[in-house]
Amino acid sequence: MVVNPNNWHWVDKNCIDWAREYFKSKLVQLNTGEHDGKYAEIKSILSIEGDCEVNQRKGKVISLFDLKIAMLIGGHVNKDEFEGSIVVPEVAFDSNIDDYQFEISIYKETSKLNEVKPVIREYLLSQLRSIFHQFGKDLLFEHGNDIQVPEEQVQSQYTKANQQNSFADVSSTTGSKKTATTVNKSIPVKDISSSKAVVKTLDNKDIPIVNTGGANTVTIHLEPSFNVPAVEIFNTFIDKERIMMWSRSPIREFDENKSTGSQYFMVGDRFELFNGNIESEVVESKLGSKLVLKWRLKDWRENLYSTMDMEFHESSEYHETKIQLTWSGIPVGEEDRVRANFEDYYVKPIKLTFGFGVVL
Repeated sequence: MVVNPNNWHWVDKNCIDWAREYFKSKLVQLNTGEHDGKYAEIKSILSIEGDCEVNQRKGKVISLFDLKIAMLIGGHVNKDEFEGSIVVPEVAFDSNIDDYQFEISIYKETSKLNEVKPVIREYLLSQLRSIFHQFGKDLLFEHGNDIQVPEEQVQSQYTKANQQNSFADVSSTTGSKKTATTVNKSIPVKDISSSKAVVKTLDNKDIPIVNTGGANTVTIHLEPSFNVPAVEIFNTFIDKERIMMWSRSPIREFDENKSTGSQYFMVGDRFELFNGNIESEVVESKLGSKLVLKWRLKDWRENLYSTMDMEFHESSEYHETKIQLTWSGIPVGEEDRVRANFEDYYVKPIKLTFGFGVVL
C-alpha cells in the first residue's frame, strides 16, 4: 500500500503492462460474423505503444493514457483467405467514442479481398469503439484504490471527499469489480504486478512506491509499401551493391563475412551502415517472403539489439509489396527515433533511388 499521508501527494502508477494484457484479453477473437461469404476477426495484437498511468493527488484519482494499437486481422472472402491489420493511431484518456480513427489494411490486396472492408467497418469497428471507450473506466476501477491510503485512515476532510467522489464516479460507470474485469475474458492478475507507483512530494521529488521491474523494451509495427515485386524489395535489403546505393555510404563487414564472398548478405552475416551508426546481423532469410535482422544504434547500451521481423506481401493485381514489419526489443523512449530513422534512412532513400514508390 502507498505511504502517502491523507492521500495528499501526487502518485503515478505505470499501467502499460496491464493495458497490454487488457486489450489482448478484450480484442483477440472479436469478429464480424459471416456476411455473404465475408468474415474477419482479430487474430492477435501486433503492438501497443504509448503511455498509460493512473495518478492521484489530494484524494482525486485520474487516468492519463495515450496509446497506439495495431492488430492483426484475418478471414476470408468466399474461398479466398486474407491477412491484414487494423491500426488505431490514438486511444486517449480524453477521446470520445466517435473520435477513434481506424486504418484498415489488407495484405496481398486485391479488389475482391477489399470487399471485406465494408463488413469490417459495419460489424467490427463498433465493437472496438465500445471497448476503447470502456478502457479508462476499467483502468481506474482496477488501479485507483491501491495508489491511495484507505479512506478510514484519511484525516483530511478535503481529500476524503475527493476520494469518495472519485470512487463514486468510477463505480457508477463500471458496476462491480467482477463486471469491470470480465466483460470478455478475465485479465491474469500476475500481469498487473509489474505496474509501479511513484509519489511526487511538494518539492517535486520522486519517491518510488512500487518498483518490481517490468519491460524495458517495446515493440512497434510498421507497414511501408513499395511499387515493386516482393523479391525486388527483399533483395534491396540484402544486396550489398544496392545497399551502398540507397544508403550512400560504404558497408563495413565483420571478419566472419570474409569466407562467403557473396553479393548478398546471408544468415549470420554482420555489417555496419552509415559510418558505423547502425549495426545489423541477418538472422533469417527466405527469398521474397521473410527477412529477420538484429539491429542496433551505435549509442545503445553494448550488446543491446532489437529485432526487425519483416514479412513481404505482394499484390500482383496492384503491383505493390507491403512489408509487415514487427520491430521488437526497442529500448523504451527510443520508439520515435527508431521509426524516424527507418523512414528517413531506409524507406525514403530506397524509393527515391530505385523509383519504388511515391515519397510523401
